Amino acid sequence: EAALATRERAAAERTQLMLRRFEEYEAEYAQRAAAEAAARAQCGPTTFFRPAEPQVLLVVRLKGVNKLCPRVRKVFQLFRLLQLHNAVFLKVNTATRQMLKFIEPFVAFGAPNLATVRALVYKRGYLRLGPAGAYSRVAICDNAQIEERLGRFDVRGVEDIVHTLYTCGPHFKEVNKALWTFKLHAPRGGFACKRHGFAEFRKGTWGDHEDLINVLVQRML
Repeated sequence: EAALATRERAAAERTQLMLRRFEEYEAEYAQRAAAEAAARAQCGPTTFFRPAEPQVLLVVRLKGVNKLCPRVRKVFQLFRLLQLHNAVFLKVNTATRQMLKFIEPFVAFGAPNLATVRALVYKRGYLRLGPAGAYSRVAICDNAQIEERLGRFDVRGVEDIVHTLYTCGPHFKEVNKALWTFKLHAPRGGFACKRHGFAEFRKGTWGDHEDLINVLVQRML
């Protein structure tokens, strides 16, 4: 009974902590949106608003395993994009940009918004639990699992994961590594044309979608 009471008390404290953090995160998101809206409103007829470069990219694999050169296969392995329609978050830096060039004809990528990050974590989020090399794919059922896996990084709940991935927080690498690759299905209505790039005259699918990656991923959830 004492152990049960201790667990219940810890769960209640965790719930209160996550509620406070959720309110703080929502205020931060609203402040960021208001700052961007104010910057857009200040633009005159001779100026325009250029949003900040994305710090995080969402990459979706569009190609299977056939007819791929070894370099492309290796990049897919490094990005943990091992199957068709897998999706991962990547921190933007020079190395990831260079590797994306090798696999660009076989992936769709862009800057995810808050709704997409939250939908992926809540609907398709799985943790990698167990020893290295023998991970188990475990669905995220409660915040206790997250605290056990990521508590040492002060990540104690689902909203902490969402905030870290969306804002590219200081523990982005550890949080991203703790998550299993997101497994999506083919988009409702099908792809436009996987042979052509998204920016080509005959609009296709592969390549940089920028913020329109959210439209594609929402159809694949």
